[in-house]
Amino acid sequence: MKPVFAALALLSAATPAVAADRPVVIELFQSQGCSSCPPANANLNAIAGRPDVLALSFGVTYWDQLGWKDTFATKAYTDRQRAYARALGVQLGTPEMVIEGRDSVVGMDPRQVDSALRNARPVNETRIASASGSVQIAAGRTPNRPADVWLVRYDPRVQRVSIQRGENGGKTLPHRDIVRQLTRLGAWNGAAVSFTPPASPDPAYRTAVLVQAPDGGPILAAARLD
Repeated sequence: MKPVFAALALLSAATPAVAADRPVVIELFQSQGCSSCPPANANLNAIAGRPDVLALSFGVTYWDQLGWKDTFATKAYTDRQRAYARALGVQLGTPEMVIEGRDSVVGMDPRQVDSALRNARPVNETRIASASGSVQIAAGRTPNRPADVWLVRYDPRVQRVSIQRGENGGKTLPHRDIVRQLTRLGAWNGAAVSFTPPASPDPAYRTAVLVQAPDGGPILAAARLD
């Protein structure tokens, strides 16, 4: 087995990085028009099925002018990465993996990704649940500023995209956990609150909720609702 495949197997089969009652949130910002992105994309695919990880793939738009327009990218996802760049003091670019809103790695090396997951220390400032069609955020430790409550809908199916032009022209790139809907439900100030989420555009999509400090700040709580 070649080293890269051994490392990918490690990513997919490793024991949980931390003892936690919620998954580690890892967000990949990538573009189908970026020649450096396929290895990071493969690394995210390798961990997408792990129960201790919430892996999310965001397509960004700023490489669309290179000859291929990313089929999953939106300005909202680009804006999310820009907020992280400002908050973390890093240069905007792809690929980038953001872990828990607190750390950033390039993500092309599976050993780097495994190390980032093992070193992650997710906090859980509140509980997230769903009941009777609503998203419920429990009372918890009061944040310094009201936190954002994000509804994330993502596609767990493998989507194989045939790239016709640009830096990856001629390749077929598999994607998993592609974010298809990102909606700010409202704010959480430490008191219990509930929200009515919009309907899912596709019953196959899965749903997660993030409670996050504003302006690209740390993740304060996260949960899958499916």
